[in-house]
Amino acid sequence: MSSNDRVIIFDTTLRDGEQSPGASMTGEEKLRIAKALERLKVDVIEAGFAIASPGDFEAVKTIAENIKDSTVCSLSRALDADIERAAEALKNANSGRIHTFIATSPIHMQHKLRMQPDQVVEQAVRAVKKARSLCGDVEFSCEDAGRSEIDFLCRIIEAAIDAGARTINIPDTVGYAIPHQYADTIRQLLERIPNADKAVFSVHCHNDLGLAVANSLAAVVAGARQVECTINGLGERAGNAALEEIVMAIKTRQDLLKVHTRIETEHILAASRLVSGITGFPVQPNKAIVGANAFAHESGIHQDGVLKHRETYEIMRAQDVGWNANKMVMGKHSGRAAFRSRLEELGIALEGDELNAAFARFKVLADKKHEIFDEDLQALVTDTLAEETPEHFKLAALEVTSRTGVAPEAKLSLSVDGQPQQATAQGSGPVDATFKAIESVVDSGATLLLYSVNAITEGTDSQGEVTVRLEKGGRIVNGNGADTDILVASAKAYINALNLMQVSAKANPQVDGV
Repeated sequence: MSSNDRVIIFDTTLRDGEQSPGASMTGEEKLRIAKALERLKVDVIEAGFAIASPGDFEAVKTIAENIKDSTVCSLSRALDADIERAAEALKNANSGRIHTFIATSPIHMQHKLRMQPDQVVEQAVRAVKKARSLCGDVEFSCEDAGRSEIDFLCRIIEAAIDAGARTINIPDTVGYAIPHQYADTIRQLLERIPNADKAVFSVHCHNDLGLAVANSLAAVVAGARQVECTINGLGERAGNAALEEIVMAIKTRQDLLKVHTRIETEHILAASRLVSGITGFPVQPNKAIVGANAFAHESGIHQDGVLKHRETYEIMRAQDVGWNANKMVMGKHSGRAAFRSRLEELGIALEGDELNAAFARFKVLADKKHEIFDEDLQALVTDTLAEETPEHFKLAALEVTSRTGVAPEAKLSLSVDGQPQQATAQGSGPVDATFKAIESVVDSGATLLLYSVNAITEGTDSQGEVTVRLEKGGRIVNGNGADTDILVASAKAYINALNLMQVSAKANPQVDGV
């Protein structure tokens, strides 16, 4: 296939994905995900919104300095201050891109921007020229293009290309498009804009109607050659187009789509699990490609067919997306070298104190659990690195009693800025008692929005992975904890969320984007 048949994969997990309520990530977590995306051979990594906060700026800067094989991108509004901040964050990138945007739909121009169309075009041109003066690679997005008038889109895009934009993004910001209609929009833009051949046309679809992947693929058929997507479909509201679904659809149906990507698909599952573990957003079992049941067969007819010939009921090989990797079982006799090697195969690079801490946790877990699978290692590393979050609160000890007919009671010792405090509380259940005991010490004033438990592997000795979502003053955070004792995992997750709440206000304010 020629270069014109390659679809550029633009991953925005670290920017749009992080805008999911509760999905805020630390700078270190963002770098881990960026390295996994680089290993996956993602073409463009949108690392964040540099002007949104000091934390976002530092994350973009750090990723730009560490990622060499992918282009690192920062989003910016069509404002000089945004563009200058993005350029500053990207100045040490091996390959950097400024992605600037302005709204183009009548409803956004009138009610949000309060600008006339002529003013919007003028500001877009000024922004693109400013960005090009600071960075050789500029992408321009028409926010809410899915509800924009086609004549105005043609006008502003032609002007943006003349100003120096070399990627033009047509986002379906609110997930309003239908595949055939969205494809027709892309087709018309390519045909009607005189200088369309000077830019790559991109699509960024939201999943409000469950059509993000379908719309993206329809746009590719119509001529778009960049797709903006996220791992596991993470993103605002109902999420974005899922990278794994876009990539595997292109790979599986090359006969129809006649395009390809450079993604190394065998690393998809590891990236999916990493993002799930860091954000605390579990992957549903029936999720395409990366769900636990994606390659499972319950029906006897299906099982018989697959045993006789795999392709009777499987259109992809599980190994092609990384499912073969989770067959490696480790135990208490596994050494440091084997542990480190297995982490590297999973795309996890630890050194020094981080490696020592993770290996120590591995040995403790191996004494509790006979067989340790890759899923356990992912959770173990996430749990270990979570300790790098500034620990205002830390669990020292927990004792819970629960008997039929008697209210459960939790006793715990909690360190608050290094000072030990004890608490006892009763609750409607052992988890409720544990959380009430913690709150009797910290008095956070936060509201519990979500308590979720997932077994990491099979068996009664499986680790439980707990996600706790807290809200306070409009700010939402997810805390994670893993342990073979589900009550300890619950306490860890609640305390992790409290610690994240402490740092979240400064590090991750939300800013609207495309």
